[in-house]
Amino acid sequence: MPHRLRLLTSATAGLTAALLLAGCGGGSTSDGKSPDAKAAVSASVSASPSASASTAADGRPKITLPGDDVLTFTPEQDSDPVKDAILKDNAEFVRALDAAIVAQNPRLPALEYYTEGEGAVAAQDWVQSFKKAGWTVTGAVRYTDRRVSVESKDRASLTYCGDESKGYTKVIKTGVIEHTKVTQNSYVAYGVQVQRSDKGVWELFKIASTRGADKCQP
Repeated sequence: MPHRLRLLTSATAGLTAALLLAGCGGGSTSDGKSPDAKAAVSASVSASPSASASTAADGRPKITLPGDDVLTFTPEQDSDPVKDAILKDNAEFVRALDAAIVAQNPRLPALEYYTEGEGAVAAQDWVQSFKKAGWTVTGAVRYTDRRVSVESKDRASLTYCGDESKGYTKVIKTGVIEHTKVTQNSYVAYGVQVQRSDKGVWELFKIASTRGADKCQP
């Protein structure tokens, strides 16, 4: 069973193969939580609406994650208002992806709100892969070194790193958390392309990643 695997390609077959062929490792405590997962969660969340958290003040969907699914983003903001908006919507996309996995719903409205075109297809396929396997996500994942390049008034790209060393896959039926040893592959480099919709939302339309990328190693 893998660490909490993220979106790797836009092809259904590639997504499913990457998910199902990843090697199992480690184990879990009798209550279904690994010591590392417990520590990560309790250190990051106390009352827990962490992850919660998108408000719907500006018409965007509210996204609420369970307290054992902790996502952090660095930096959260930028001094440039356009880049700031892109960073915020990218974080909401990542939260929406986890929310869809937790809900086992590839067509979760929040996920559709932040994706478009082949990006939407890739995200739905990824959630479907978790649903088919009977898995959800838990633990803590950090997204760091988030950088935005604005290409035009309605196009931009982002790069960032994902630290999945304390993020895990959980078997829904048993509640058992499966975790592997932390390795170079626990760190992922992402490249994302976004476009601004008529509603002013920076929607993801392409995403690629490199697991084990040197630039994302601690």
